[in-house]
Amino acid sequence: MTFSLATRLAAEFFGTAIMIILGNGSVADVELKGTKGTKSGWITISVGYGFAVMIPALMFGSVSGNHINPAFTLGLAFAGAFPWHEVLPYIAAQLIGAAVGQLVVWICFKPHYDMTENSDAILGTFSTSDATGNKLNGFVNEFFGTFTLVFGALAITHAPIFEHGNQGAGFIGIGLLVMVIVTSFGGPTGPALNPARDIAPRLVHQFLPIPHKGSSQWDYSWIPVVAPILAGICGALLYKAIFGL
Repeated sequence: MTFSLATRLAAEFFGTAIMIILGNGSVADVELKGTKGTKSGWITISVGYGFAVMIPALMFGSVSGNHINPAFTLGLAFAGAFPWHEVLPYIAAQLIGAAVGQLVVWICFKPHYDMTENSDAILGTFSTSDATGNKLNGFVNEFFGTFTLVFGALAITHAPIFEHGNQGAGFIGIGLLVMVIVTSFGGPTGPALNPARDIAPRLVHQFLPIPHKGSSQWDYSWIPVVAPILAGICGALLYKAIFGL
């Protein structure tokens, strides 16, 4: 079934918002003071983000493709598998969805934001940063993490076992892929793997009145945008060159 552009944009908006609500909600549960999940650890976050991608994929994968990531949208466009005239609308829907999702996280955790004094912990529930303050390391980590995501997602969704009448299993596979990427690549940067997941919540962080929130770290903000986009393009082009799309 083919859906109108408006319907697909709605799917991208809601899919991205749900991803942020579930993903950054899991980060907030771990990092903010006084929650019942405080200090429950990185596995909570990796599982949370894996399901945060899996659930929208199961909901909207057959509607819009569930890109929910400008790096994936641009990668497909450069590979000739997505129309260029729909790229900007898709990315706009993703950015707005990410911002709205982050606002929901803030509303739900507001008492805990108010009592948390660690500015790095607060920012971590919105956006990413490099654990060692090394921008080169951050760029490399985000590039290879996103490359693995895009190349892997294309391989999963185009695998014969998943492609013909069994898309749901492929969407579950993508969620598991995100889960293990966050587990394995998570230590250095977060990771973002997705420009919308980082830049829109960072803007929300900039303007929300949160005590002790500290800097939004705009000097780092270009890395989780540029590195994933380049990786998405490279991942899609390499997959197409070897396996076709």
